[in-house]
Amino acid sequence: MSAVSGFFRSRWVTVPDGVEELDPAQLAPDFRAAGVACGLKGDGETDLALVVCDEEAVSSSALLTANAAAAAPIRVCRERCELGSLRAAVVNSGNANAATGEQGYSDALEMRDAAASSLGLEPETVAVAETGVIGVPLDMDSVRGGIGSAADSLTPSGGDAFATAICTTDRWPKRCTVKLDGVTVSAQAKGAGMMEPGFATLLCFVQTDAEVSDPEASLREASAASFERITVDGQMSTNDTVLLQATGSAGRPLPKGLLDAVLLQLALEIVADGEGASRVGRVQVEEAASQSEAERVARAIANSPLVKTALFGRDPNWGRIAQAAGMALAGEELRELGPAEIDAAELAGEELEAQLTVRLGRGDAAAHVYFSDLTYDYVKLNAEYTT
Repeated sequence: MSAVSGFFRSRWVTVPDGVEELDPAQLAPDFRAAGVACGLKGDGETDLALVVCDEEAVSSSALLTANAAAAAPIRVCRERCELGSLRAAVVNSGNANAATGEQGYSDALEMRDAAASSLGLEPETVAVAETGVIGVPLDMDSVRGGIGSAADSLTPSGGDAFATAICTTDRWPKRCTVKLDGVTVSAQAKGAGMMEPGFATLLCFVQTDAEVSDPEASLREASAASFERITVDGQMSTNDTVLLQATGSAGRPLPKGLLDAVLLQLALEIVADGEGASRVGRVQVEEAASQSEAERVARAIANSPLVKTALFGRDPNWGRIAQAAGMALAGEELRELGPAEIDAAELAGEELEAQLTVRLGRGDAAAHVYFSDLTYDYVKLNAEYTT
């Protein structure tokens, strides 16, 4: 395994040898996408997107948020879509259509039906995803017009337009197209705040011409090692959605490690773009008594405002890390943690990525979490989000 330049920028991503990075605007074969402005954002930015597979024989899988306050589009996908044979997805940004009651559900269902009609597809084969402000009714007149415009704008080189249209507070679109052993994978994601995924990421769409015999298992495995390992602010979105579509037209299986590398780099892009973020940290917890304990301690450290501000300030303050670990294990017997058990030296470095290691001395289990620093801009951005 060796790293390559370009999209795969993080030292924590293991990239299979021979990966070719293509123009991220160009989707995997047999897919088209578009992004248009329909007025939901109110600033002329693109905010309505479509992606569609032109092959009828498509296999797919979707992972959806575990948040009990799931938004209307999540409910529509769960209850009214065939998640194993999705041909298309319609996405809007600027309005999450969450906490909008039965009207919101009806609006999400109408979005699905309108997209299906414009694309000539069965409604059950179209997924719906939305992101933006919570608790505000959806402007369906704008959405209807946007769906028609997007359907007329679909192109095999629509990856950039699609990735840009699904952004909200993102500072840059997250997308790639890569090829290995005759298989192409293209992907687009968004996310910057309200990020600690459980069972998905904020929004991510993956297209491939590979043969994928079990899309759900493949997506779960790759997400578990990527999107399930990140946090920006410890908050789970109401709208988390990750979708994989595969045509099999390449006549080859997914190369080992390719989907894992793509999703991990996208996940790290989301962390790096955490609202106001300037650095990314990776906390590695070792010698825990159990896997659940390792997870609990790693997330306590990654979500600690004191640790996150130390990452921002380049302060190798191991005492803050010890405090967070001890808090996570309150009531347990824990040896005193000091510099010998906590390696926080990289916090002081100039690199944009910093590794922390904590050894608990309680067993053989380990876990890691990627997290962003906490800056002045995070508070400013979120304090003014709806104003």
